[in-house]
Amino acid sequence: MVEQEAIDEEKLKQKAREISVKEGATYGVMEGFGYRYISPFMISLGASNNVIGLLSSIPSLFGNLAQLFSLRLMEKISRKKIIITSVLLQAILWIPVILAGFFFFVLKLGTAFSSAFLLLSYSVLIFTGSVASPPWSSWMKDLVTEKKGEYFGRRNKIAGIVTLISILVGGLILNYFTKINLFVGYLIIFIIALIGRLFSLYFFIKEYEPKFVYDKKNYFSIFEFCKKMLFNNFGRFVLFVSLITLATMIASPFFAVYMLSDLKFNYFIFTLITLSSAITSFLFMPFWGRFSDKYGSIRVIKITSFLIPLIPLLWLLTRFILIDNFEALVFYLIIVEGFSGFVWGGFNLSSANFVYDAVTREKMAICVAYFNIINSIGGFIGALIGGVLASKNVLLFSLTPILFVFALSAILRFIFALFVFPFIKEIRVVEKLKVKEKMILKAQNIMSYLSFHPIKIARV
Repeated sequence: MVEQEAIDEEKLKQKAREISVKEGATYGVMEGFGYRYISPFMISLGASNNVIGLLSSIPSLFGNLAQLFSLRLMEKISRKKIIITSVLLQAILWIPVILAGFFFFVLKLGTAFSSAFLLLSYSVLIFTGSVASPPWSSWMKDLVTEKKGEYFGRRNKIAGIVTLISILVGGLILNYFTKINLFVGYLIIFIIALIGRLFSLYFFIKEYEPKFVYDKKNYFSIFEFCKKMLFNNFGRFVLFVSLITLATMIASPFFAVYMLSDLKFNYFIFTLITLSSAITSFLFMPFWGRFSDKYGSIRVIKITSFLIPLIPLLWLLTRFILIDNFEALVFYLIIVEGFSGFVWGGFNLSSANFVYDAVTREKMAICVAYFNIINSIGGFIGALIGGVLASKNVLLFSLTPILFVFALSAILRFIFALFVFPFIKEIRVVEKLKVKEKMILKAQNIMSYLSFHPIKIARV
């Protein structure tokens, strides 16, 4: 009898795993048509650099703080109910995002009101969706008990392909409607994002949830975590990544501004350059996975930490070279963003892999939540600094404000890599032997395993 129940349980889990792959693909639709075009949408509303910096930081900060709320909800409410409610509300909240464009393009209510409404709407949307992160991570751990790398490899690959296709189609739609009615273009892609999230809801409803009992003994507050941060290896790692994110977010929100406003690129070229980063990150994951398994996560983080400062410096060079050769400039930035995807792919992968090695299974959800919160605080501070500096109407060291924040970001990235990183030590014993393919896949896709919204360090 017990054996039959176990067989039936495994069948339910197998079916749930297949449903989750489909759910991941529908999330990719929302990612590609929705999230990836929020900054260009804000730019089209005429928002200042200060506001664009806030758009890149406040929603992320609120979203990660939502995970504290979510951890408490798990004590009283089933994981499935939390996620279903979260996903439904997030789908609905794409309507206020669309309304921000309606206020600006149709009702002519002006930039200040429309951009503030978008910032508020998008922040609530991210907050609501992020509530699902800890329960989803816990749920998936119960469903995927064996061959995690193989399963998440397939799920992540399918979701990644859907996201890339969605980004490309979204860019083509916007480029087509630029000269007709730009608001209609954004209306179309955000409605598609909404529909994609509703399909996610459908799959979550169908998905089986194993029985779960919340154990309070593994809980500790974020204040307790911060008090001990400097005195343990994982805490120092969180601090290091957060400082890198701070330095990166000084510049990161303004690459889109630089392309669309300063260089006057259309949406198609903007999409091509953006896609080059996503594609190289995707293609080189197996390489970084093999390298990390053979030499350790810290070795990869060390290498990429000293390559990351080069990215804004390469963008800075556009001020001095190729500025008068449009085709060469576009090709150059595609190469630069391809390099960015290669480097950030290794850094993000190995950072997530390090978390997996450093944290016990029982405390994974809470440690990932605190990691994301502290990391988002670093991003918030960095974006505020960048927003203030990028909004200045003066030349700084003969550089425009945006180019100056690129330079400052590069300098701080290098300083943090040089002086903070050495205090972090490798956790696991590195086997310098040929690794099996399933281990490569495990390393390749660990970010998807850790949380509903994978650990994401700031990019570019």
